[in-house]
Amino acid sequence: MKLSALTRTRRGRAMLAAVPTVAVIGVLMGGVAQGAVPVSMAISGQQFKIGADLLEGTGFSQYAGEAKDADGKSHPVAIANIKDATLHNLCQSVKVPGMPLGLLISAGTDPKNPVKATDLQIGMSDLRGTAQFNQIRIGVDASTVNTKAHGSKGDFAMDSDAITIDDLKQVSSSTSAAVFKLTDLHLKISDGTECF
Repeated sequence: MKLSALTRTRRGRAMLAAVPTVAVIGVLMGGVAQGAVPVSMAISGQQFKIGADLLEGTGFSQYAGEAKDADGKSHPVAIANIKDATLHNLCQSVKVPGMPLGLLISAGTDPKNPVKATDLQIGMSDLRGTAQFNQIRIGVDASTVNTKAHGSKGDFAMDSDAITIDDLKQVSSSTSAAVFKLTDLHLKISDGTECF
């Protein structure tokens, strides 16, 4: 085989291997680069993991909801809103389905410079950690919660003036924010390693 043909073949294989990687980076970093992701976005349907040593927030609410994918299919989620949030030692991971490949993002590793977000909204299916709520109200109507975003009238909800979660572990379908400041951002292609 001629050297030029061999070079073209190797380049072709390398490009094929890079396609899933570029796609994952584009999906995750598109919203970060713009600074805001619309709440009405169509979700991919693929879940990702978020971990943090500590989340502190003011203006919290949570209620049941749904997120729709590009085909219009509904996915049930628990929707959490935080007016102002700080996250210490944030980790976010997503795996490429069926491949030993993923994307791993870390930020806010310096205790003096945590990740900060305003009007943070998360659509999740699982949440773990040790939580403390200040001035909590459980059983309020979702249309009357104390955050800008709210649920449907007649739906069950809870809200609080402040929230703290130690050792946060969360499985999510979507995250959006008016501003999402990722200090010491580090994004890397991984072997599929996840935050937890």
